[in-house]
Amino acid sequence: MTIWTCATCAIEHPDTSEPPPLCEICSDERQYVPSSGQRWTTREELAAAGFRIDVAEVVPGLHSVEATPSLGIGQRGLLLQTGHGNLLWEPPGFIDDAGLAAVRALGGVAVVTASHPHLTGSSIQWSHAFDRAPVYVAAADKQWICRPDPVIQLWQDVQELLPGLTMHQFGGHFAGSSMVHWPAGAQGRGALLAGDTIGVGRDRKSVNAMRSYVNNIPLPARAIQRILDTCAPLAFDRIYGAFATIDTGAKEITESSLRRYIDWVTGSIVDE
Repeated sequence: MTIWTCATCAIEHPDTSEPPPLCEICSDERQYVPSSGQRWTTREELAAAGFRIDVAEVVPGLHSVEATPSLGIGQRGLLLQTGHGNLLWEPPGFIDDAGLAAVRALGGVAVVTASHPHLTGSSIQWSHAFDRAPVYVAAADKQWICRPDPVIQLWQDVQELLPGLTMHQFGGHFAGSSMVHWPAGAQGRGALLAGDTIGVGRDRKSVNAMRSYVNNIPLPARAIQRILDTCAPLAFDRIYGAFATIDTGAKEITESSLRRYIDWVTGSIVDE
C-alpha cells in the first residue's frame, strides 16, 4: 500500500491502493484546492524530487525540523527537548532516514502533536518511527483526522504532554486550535508554541487570529476574546509561530493586537 500525501497541504492520508478522491482539509473554506485540481504525492516521489529533512538548533533545547525545499503549507516543525522526553510539534509532511537519525541523536520523540489540522503533516509516520509515540489531537477536531491510527489520543481543554509542558485549547482558527505552554522557554520567562492558533505578524510586533488566513475570513469578537482569556493566566515572553518568532514582549503584543482586532470587528475604531 502507499501512504498518500496531499500535494497542497502535505498532510498524510491512509495507506491504500488508490488515493482518496479529495483532501477534506483543502476542500474546506479555510484552505484551498488549486485551480489545477487535487493532486497527490508520496514519500518516495518526494525523496526522488530532492526533498529532505533538515534539523537545526533554534535555541538550546529547541530545534527546527523542516522539509527542504518548503513542502505544502511549509510550517516550521519544532522538537522541544525536556528531561522527560521530547515533543515533536507540527512535523513536516515528509520523513527521511537522515532526519530520523538527527532527531534520534537529540533524544528521539516521546509525544507528537500540532496546533490544528492544517499543520499535522506526517504525524503518524513520525510517531511510528519512534515506538508509536502518542499523537494528541483535540477532540473538537476529531472529524478532521485524515489518517486514523491507534496512536491518536483525543484531548480537550488542557493536556499535560510531558511533566511541566501543557497544551491549551484556544479555539478560533479551528474549534480545537491550541498552543503549547513552555514555562522554561525564553530563559525562564516562558514561551508559547503557537502554530497558527495565533499568527505572528511580519513586523514581529503584532499577532492576529483568523478563521482562514489564506482566504481572509475573520473571526468574531467572541472567538478572539476566548483566545485572550485563555492566554491570561499563562506567563510567556516569546512566541514560536509556524513561520516566525516574537523574541520578547509576546504576551503584551498578543493582548494589544487582539484587543485592537476586537475594536475593529466591533466597529469601536472609527477610520478617519
